[in-house]
Amino acid sequence: MRSEYFGLALKNLRRRGIRSWLTLLGIIIGITAVVSLISLGDGLKTAVNSQFGISSTELISVQGGGLTGYGPPGTGVVKPLTADDVSAIEKLEVVEKAIGRNVETLKIEYNDRQIMGYATNIPEGEKGKSIYEYLDLSAEQGRLLSDADTNKVVLGNDFLNGDKNGFKSAVQLGDRIKLQGTEFRVAGILKKKGSFIFDKIVLVQEASLKDLMKTGNTVDLIAVKVKSKDLMGKAKTDIEKLMRQRREVKVGQEDFEVSTPQAALATVNSILAGVQIFIVLIASISIFVGAVGIVNTMTTSVLERVKEIGIMKSIGAKNSDIFFQFFIEAGLLGFIGGVIGVLIGLGIGYLGVQGINSFIGATTSFSPNISLIVGTLIGSFVLGSISGIAPALRAAKLNPVEALRR
Repeated sequence: MRSEYFGLALKNLRRRGIRSWLTLLGIIIGITAVVSLISLGDGLKTAVNSQFGISSTELISVQGGGLTGYGPPGTGVVKPLTADDVSAIEKLEVVEKAIGRNVETLKIEYNDRQIMGYATNIPEGEKGKSIYEYLDLSAEQGRLLSDADTNKVVLGNDFLNGDKNGFKSAVQLGDRIKLQGTEFRVAGILKKKGSFIFDKIVLVQEASLKDLMKTGNTVDLIAVKVKSKDLMGKAKTDIEKLMRQRREVKVGQEDFEVSTPQAALATVNSILAGVQIFIVLIASISIFVGAVGIVNTMTTSVLERVKEIGIMKSIGAKNSDIFFQFFIEAGLLGFIGGVIGVLIGLGIGYLGVQGINSFIGATTSFSPNISLIVGTLIGSFVLGSISGIAPALRAAKLNPVEALRR
């Protein structure tokens, strides 16, 4: 008997036509807003996280504080780090390896055009190989730099695209480009990372970059590989203690920063989650309006179908039968609105993620949140059913004799 309620409910909804669709509109708008905004938020979170480009979970970064200007991380500080700081950190018991990194803003020339870009150093020997591993860098064309490559560079993937590199022409393997007026040959092109940092970077051997930019003994930041993920907390504490001693500062007066990728990501994700929750709360107003619409529609339906209810009761229908008929009808209104809203929301989410990828240069794929979809569909049916309780109770309590007289 219960299954028959759904068939009767669908027939009644189809019979009311335009009124049913107008009632669905509020639910559709609300569900569409919630699903699309959550999907966009998830896509934005994934895209932003991908920009960090760190593959190792045991990596800590150290950089100077007290900025004097704008630029890449660790640049333009009042008191920069030095190669001696790198050596001192590497001697700590919990540290496996410490690597000094320089990120330089410089002039890049190609195809009779000039742009300003970023170049970073690749150390010689094992530390150079470690940098490739930590940053998960590999060549799509050509090869990565070797120790002997004093006049060669490896370019980020965006240099293959004339619309993105600023030269109006793709830079090919073996081409010559100029950095600060000095000529270099392209030895390789990196695989696409989906990061606006690494897809536009220029990799140069450390000695060549120091000669080019006259950086001397300073480094912009220090990448520290910890011996074990379990030692991350101790390593961070030990590094901070060491750097306070070396820079002669007290606790709370640090002119440097020690951070982990997880901490940075946690901060970004908490901000994005807060924005996402706020937007969803606003969008939920539409769902509430849709629920009120269901109450109004079902109440009107009860008034219009008084005689029908009287006939059903006169031929043996129980109060519970009448109740469930209207209860399920209201639930189907919510469910149908939920299905349509989910489909439209997923479509908007997909297009939005593609737009985010295009805007920030990421390559994240759209992944529908199955829990969100299932929860939304169940929630829309429950919401519709709850909205129909009052009208359903009213219908169930009608006196059959009085109903037939109307």
